[in-house]
Amino acid sequence: MPTYIVLMKLTEEGIKTLKDGPARVKESAKLMEEMGSKMTGFYLTMGEYDFIAVSEVPNDEVAGAIVLGLNASKFVRTTTLKAFTMEEYEKMSRIYIDHVSKML
Repeated sequence: MPTYIVLMKLTEEGIKTLKDGPARVKESAKLMEEMGSKMTGFYLTMGEYDFIAVSEVPNDEVAGAIVLGLNASKFVRTTTLKAFTMEEYEKMSRIYIDHVSKML
């Protein structure tokens, strides 16, 4: 299943209701499971982003729906990254070597 990394920044509303944050994360994880997804990691971070979530999601459409829901909550703003495994990276590299590099 594809992996997505969601970088999150708290909004003013998210900061005001910070005490409810852990419960919201747990509820989000349950809702994701209902959509065939699984949150494999959640981290409070120091730096530009406040939180990072790593999830396995069936497809881009479900990932998009999850991110739309997060942003609609008004507690966080997100940046989403689709991540690729080493195996997928190797396949992409082979395609580049076999085809794309010949165009250059």
